[in-house]
Amino acid sequence: MTLDDAFASDGPLARSLTGFAPRAPQLAMARLVADAIDEKACTIVEAGTGTGKTFAYLVPALLSGKKVVISTGTKALQEQLFVKDLPKVRDALSQAPQLALLKGRSNYLCLARLKSREADTNLLDPSLLAAMQQVSRWAPRTDSGDIAELPLPEDSAIFPHVTSTADNCLGRDCPHYDDCFLVKARKKAMNADVVVINHHLFFADMAIRDTGFGELIPKADAVIFDEAHQLPDIACQYFGESVSTRQIQDLCKDVEVTVRTELKDQRQLALAAERLARTSADMRLGVGGEPQKGNLRQIKHALQPVLAKVNADLDFVVEVLKQNLGRSEVADNLYERLATLKGRLARVLDTDVLGYSYWFETTRRHLSLNLTPLSVADKFAALVAEQPAAWIFTSATLAVASGFDHFANLLGLKPAKTLVLDSPFDYPQQGLWVVPRHLPEANHQRRAEDLLQPFLPLINKVGGRTFILFTSHRMLSQAASWLEDKVDFPVFVQGSAPKRALLEQFVAAGNGILLGTSSFWEGVDVRGEALSCVIIDKLPFGHPDDPLLQARSEDCRLRGEDPFSTLQLPQAVIALKQGAGRLIRDGSDRGVLVICDNRLVNRPYGQTFVASLPPFTRTRDLAQALAFFD
Repeated sequence: MTLDDAFASDGPLARSLTGFAPRAPQLAMARLVADAIDEKACTIVEAGTGTGKTFAYLVPALLSGKKVVISTGTKALQEQLFVKDLPKVRDALSQAPQLALLKGRSNYLCLARLKSREADTNLLDPSLLAAMQQVSRWAPRTDSGDIAELPLPEDSAIFPHVTSTADNCLGRDCPHYDDCFLVKARKKAMNADVVVINHHLFFADMAIRDTGFGELIPKADAVIFDEAHQLPDIACQYFGESVSTRQIQDLCKDVEVTVRTELKDQRQLALAAERLARTSADMRLGVGGEPQKGNLRQIKHALQPVLAKVNADLDFVVEVLKQNLGRSEVADNLYERLATLKGRLARVLDTDVLGYSYWFETTRRHLSLNLTPLSVADKFAALVAEQPAAWIFTSATLAVASGFDHFANLLGLKPAKTLVLDSPFDYPQQGLWVVPRHLPEANHQRRAEDLLQPFLPLINKVGGRTFILFTSHRMLSQAASWLEDKVDFPVFVQGSAPKRALLEQFVAAGNGILLGTSSFWEGVDVRGEALSCVIIDKLPFGHPDDPLLQARSEDCRLRGEDPFSTLQLPQAVIALKQGAGRLIRDGSDRGVLVICDNRLVNRPYGQTFVASLPPFTRTRDLAQALAFFD
């Protein structure tokens, strides 16, 4: 079967799939993907919303008959591909490939950790006991061990207790190795023709490969990255290093469990672990204040006294475990984990090494110390060179002013072919883009109130049905407080419920207003009348105080480049394209996009944004926005 046959108006896709119709851009992308697979070439494709890019890479992937790994941006997209899209295309094409879904190890129940916690629940917070009982009842019934099957929140605090990490996994030494759900999932992936993963797993696996053992993802003839715009940031996370007070305290709990179950004559070890846990908690107190992110070099001196205590307590625990090596596989593993943590802490605190950003982040209870490489281009380029395969990168937002230089440079790619496919939607008719006049200044004390007040008539006109997207949590909080008693529509605020639940509530309400920050700028697909207006508070430039941005900007200057045009502007353009892309998701959608930033019209770089966004009809008059819905 040829691609032309598959995508024809009387072809198998049209016969099998309700609503399918041939689209020239979709076929063009499918041909490019097929060529890349045949030639084992590197290809970058921006496919505008409505192009049908999922089928455009699935069809040639299945028809190739080769082993293909498909990586997506999120676990939700990963499951949609595996559960819905792939089976549809497979059945329509009358193909019979073996399919496999592979997630990271933290998504699978660890039988060893489960048995350990069941044997000693004293270390569990009493509030987790009910969730622990649910896990225990489910464990004998599950075939996959995928914790997504459990009716528990995605961020349930019980999961770290019953799943493993690369650090605490016992590998082949584990007594439950033959029954391990992760091992079974990997065996299935090794034997499959098409394996669906996500970007986090890809880079976690890539980082493990550097150590020479433990890799999960099988070698393939083609690797396809959907939502590829996320790759550079995710890659930096995995090639950096991090030590958090949560990690230290979790390790201390594992030490205490081991003393109670296997090293019962080492009571002093449990006491040492308790002391280390308390000392690590003092690290968070040493920073103080509200949750924040900042430059590690700026707080390193103030933390030196507590860091000295943490290192001393850590050394003592490591030394006692060293004296007990050989008595227990679990204790031996703990020794290795703590020794690894000790080395990682030393590297994170060695802030004189060049090529990295050193930064800290606090939550209400914890502190993390991090180093992040300024570039992953060399590492990623080496991987592409080492593995002769087709490397295909696609997303609705990769190009800046129709060029891929920014994305390709971040990953060290030298694509053989690139393609920009415009959306088939009639944007001038379906949407109106408003850049209002008389906007409040960015540092205005009541900016949220003064910004939203003029849009109340528009929100009322569309009957709610609005996303308001912010570039900061502070503006989100101010807007939420002010808006709730100003409208008669239900208001859904990020953080009040899990993201998926908020979206479901918004769609079900039919007249809601949803307020969100970065996580709602992408990966959100609301079609039809439930969403008719998207308001964006300002251009999404990185915060100037962000330590990683500061370090990368300085690195740009040292190379003789302009950080704004090389780094900040392209990143902001891609982020804005994502946010604006929430509005029109279907050929019958209509709506208004409001971007509250005068820099679009009074700064030269505003034209770069304009050239990269969909060609909506543009205006500066809010009255036209109201008239649009007449």
